[in-house]
Amino acid sequence: MSKSGALRSFKHRNFRVLYPASVVSNIGTWAQRVAQDWLVLELTGSSAELGIVTGLQFLPTIFLSMWGGALADRFNKRKLLMLTAFGGGITSALLGLLVITRSVQTWHVYALALIFGIFSAIDAPIRTSFNSELVGKADIANAVSLNATNFNIGRMVGPALSGYLILLFGTGWSFLINALSYVFIIIALNRIRPDELHITQKPDRAASIKDGITYVRENLQVRLVMITVFFGATFGLNFQIFNALMARKEFGLGPAEFGGAGSVLALGTLTAALVGTRLENARVPKRIMIGAMAFGLLVATLAFAQTYVQYLVILPFAGAVALTTFIFANSYVQTTTPAHLRGRVMGIYLMIFMGGTPLGSPIIGWAAGTIGIRATVLICGLITTTAAVLVFLRLRESIKSKGHGNAEHN
Repeated sequence: MSKSGALRSFKHRNFRVLYPASVVSNIGTWAQRVAQDWLVLELTGSSAELGIVTGLQFLPTIFLSMWGGALADRFNKRKLLMLTAFGGGITSALLGLLVITRSVQTWHVYALALIFGIFSAIDAPIRTSFNSELVGKADIANAVSLNATNFNIGRMVGPALSGYLILLFGTGWSFLINALSYVFIIIALNRIRPDELHITQKPDRAASIKDGITYVRENLQVRLVMITVFFGATFGLNFQIFNALMARKEFGLGPAEFGGAGSVLALGTLTAALVGTRLENARVPKRIMIGAMAFGLLVATLAFAQTYVQYLVILPFAGAVALTTFIFANSYVQTTTPAHLRGRVMGIYLMIFMGGTPLGSPIIGWAAGTIGIRATVLICGLITTTAAVLVFLRLRESIKSKGHGNAEHN
């Protein structure tokens, strides 16, 4: 917990209070994601339906992330997070009860995935920008890496837990566990001491979304990073769909193996998150784009796995490179954005990061059913790499142009 140590964000009491509750919540969230995917396959047996449900869950991100970011700059973030936690918990509990009572229908899953997505879309930019209030600007990058570790503990434990719960009891209990996890978040938020928050900018009720858009439009490197993130997240970061369809349709396996794939993936991403706490000076646009190129190539490699074991061997490397790339991107945008704009800019970032999923997931689901999951995974990986290469070339061009202009000026 030294001033330069990998765990230094834990010296802030409020961060320590919220962190373990977030671990529990992330475990619940990943348990629900696996259960929801498996429930859709049980109800419909359709890869296209799986893509539609995933798309519906992330559809609100397109419309509400920027609004959530504006709320973060206008109101008390801690109180807003309590409201979104309550909404997410109620939605999960309702779906769990429908499954356990054997009343669930496909349209229930569609509707509740959409409602859950609404609360998640509003919550994400508020929660992300709340980091700066928990630890202060100097420790934001470290907090982002530690939160990524937190997220991946959930990704490692949640899918495996859900897989075995599904095997023993069906999908319902995974939704109820997620609902319970939100109780821990609300309790932790109540225990946070407002007088110890690092608030450098008071909420501005007149905060305009337009100001955030203007900032992004006028900052080329931030804009290029966001474009890289869009293609990487929309086409490459679809492991839930890839894993579900590869496990069930290519290798003929069940929910335990599907859940296990999520845990294997998390081994790689957790390792990357831990290493990332030591690489704060590497979080620059050039490395973000190179990381996205490598990530796309690893995703493409998954398409050639001949056995499930081979698939599981490649998976953690793809996850590690993906997480490192997205940690760098998240940290870069947060640390270069002025405090009074951070909520709105992170709202735009998260719209870019997750907003492509409602567009990409149905297409990926349709493609998997039409040309096969292997060809779909290969194409998604190549799109991710190609986009990163093109953006990298644009970055180099802008740097050369700027350097030439400085030389002429001198």
